[in-house]
Amino acid sequence: MDGTDLLTLIEGNGDAPEFDPGMSDEELLYCYGTMLTVRAFDDICLKLQRGGRIGFSIPNKGIEATQVGAASAMRKSDWIFPSYRDFGMALYHGVPPVQMMHNMFGNAEDTTRGRQMPVHFSWTEPIHFVSISSPIGTHIPQAVGAARAFQYRGEDHVCLASFGDGGTSSIGFHSALNFAGVWKAPVVFLCQNNGWAISCPSDEQTASKGYAIKAQAYGMPGVTVDGNDLLAVRQATLEAVARARAGDGPTLIEALTFRMGGHSTSDDPSKYVPKEQLEEWAKRDPVTRMQRYLERRGIWTQAVEDRILAEAQERVAEAARIAEHTPRPGLETIFSDVYADLPAHLRKQGEAAFDLAKRKGDAVAGGGEFPL
Repeated sequence: MDGTDLLTLIEGNGDAPEFDPGMSDEELLYCYGTMLTVRAFDDICLKLQRGGRIGFSIPNKGIEATQVGAASAMRKSDWIFPSYRDFGMALYHGVPPVQMMHNMFGNAEDTTRGRQMPVHFSWTEPIHFVSISSPIGTHIPQAVGAARAFQYRGEDHVCLASFGDGGTSSIGFHSALNFAGVWKAPVVFLCQNNGWAISCPSDEQTASKGYAIKAQAYGMPGVTVDGNDLLAVRQATLEAVARARAGDGPTLIEALTFRMGGHSTSDDPSKYVPKEQLEEWAKRDPVTRMQRYLERRGIWTQAVEDRILAEAQERVAEAARIAEHTPRPGLETIFSDVYADLPAHLRKQGEAAFDLAKRKGDAVAGGGEFPL
């Protein structure tokens, strides 16, 4: 195999002949519910952005099976180095929507205190979810570095580095795969080939036969999987994770999928995505395919659908309400979380900032006294 054979387990009509995912009905419904929560989060964030209440968001519609399928193969003790289109990975592992919404609004409860753009999530609990990086490909060698550290420490952890097809054109991608192959680092590379790197199609950024085939140059297996098939993505990732954890080195997985929306809320895909291409991929909707699979297993009904969807929408709507009414970060947070002991020149700047805010009548903590 050269990595170009496509792994598919769930057919378009929901059949998965002769395959047992080894998951309970509750686990399968949880995966499906996570996909619906991603859609609800997407929908509400788009409305918030269009209404001027948040500045930015990244659509995930069409990529949910890749996100959730890969996440379901990872332990909570593993580390995820996500792309900016991986909301489902955080939600699957139990990150509450309200924590994600705090970042979207950049308020005082945001883990980075408003220092990051919306969508740039990061947590250490309930899973290690390293901050999303806007510069393309920079997080891929970081994942390899973390995986190398696990080797030195003798720790049984695996890193998942997720990126789009555009990320394969970055220097970071090639450096990362080179070092990971040499070190046999416990890392899984997940390329979400969604057809477009913003407005650049795949055939304008690579002459190779797909992306998984690139693994051969770095001495690791390459696997191409149907990215709209949650069980296929999960199976490919489980095998790659097991290989990494056993000390056999990295794997490059290429998930063929399609984003059925813009690159971001700042993008208009109708300017470059042919209408016919979007219509064709809409027929392969990963949520619909998973629904058909669950129905054939006898665990999906319209009543189940209505309940799960209503719960997802209410959770996300309530998260948005809470985050929007959470106060903004305090002025002192400009100077905190960097040094254990604040240097004298920064303390002087902080005192001057608080004095200016006090004279302008702005509300600051401590009655206008710099608290650090």
